[in-house]
Amino acid sequence: MSTLAASDHVEQAPVAALDAALRTASPHEVIAAALQAIGRERLAVVSSFGSESAALLKVTADVDPAIPVIFLDTGHMFAETLAYRDQLIEILGLRDVRSIKPDAAALAREDADNDLWFSDPDACCRIRKVEPLARALAPFTAWINGRKRFQGGVRAGIPVVEQDGARVKFNPFANVSREDIAAIYRSANLPQHPLVASGFRSIGCMPCTSRSDAGEGERAGRWRGRDKTECGIHTAASLPS
Repeated sequence: MSTLAASDHVEQAPVAALDAALRTASPHEVIAAALQAIGRERLAVVSSFGSESAALLKVTADVDPAIPVIFLDTGHMFAETLAYRDQLIEILGLRDVRSIKPDAAALAREDADNDLWFSDPDACCRIRKVEPLARALAPFTAWINGRKRFQGGVRAGIPVVEQDGARVKFNPFANVSREDIAAIYRSANLPQHPLVASGFRSIGCMPCTSRSDAGEGERAGRWRGRDKTECGIHTAASLPS
């Protein structure tokens, strides 16, 4: 893997060059390179603390447990997810986990009855995830997430590094396999999300997450029965500067 000099920043190393340098790098190498190129004060990890999140968080903690981690507490999270978040923070020694909630005024204005998820899931995701994340990422110029190509859909062709509106986005797990993730869990003795054993393979907000069969796609249980596969935080240029 090509390494980046300490003085190299995104302004000097275009996203395409970063992606080329890290195309075959391991998750640990990608996160370490992101930290070196961007700096901790301008870099954040965004995690759902979902079914495979512990792998990304473990690698992040191995690189630097003080890298900020943003968790979107939408108000519709499973109680099991909130407990899992707290468990992983303690196990991994994460030092800067920021639980971000939707704007109370926006909820009162647009979702007073708490049922927007049913009538307009895109609007629900906007006020509970997209807008809160935009606010949380305001101090940062780059962010790290846990998407994988094997999850399919629009994720099948993601690069390792990409431009995301005004920010750079690192996808350190883009190249990994399910077996690679399982190996991280085994080697570190990481606990599974409590809902995995019940058949939940991709875990988001409670109203829009269901169990999925082994023969279904990785994210088949998300927004089941709707023409929707993403919440919007990974839509190109979806996050304001």
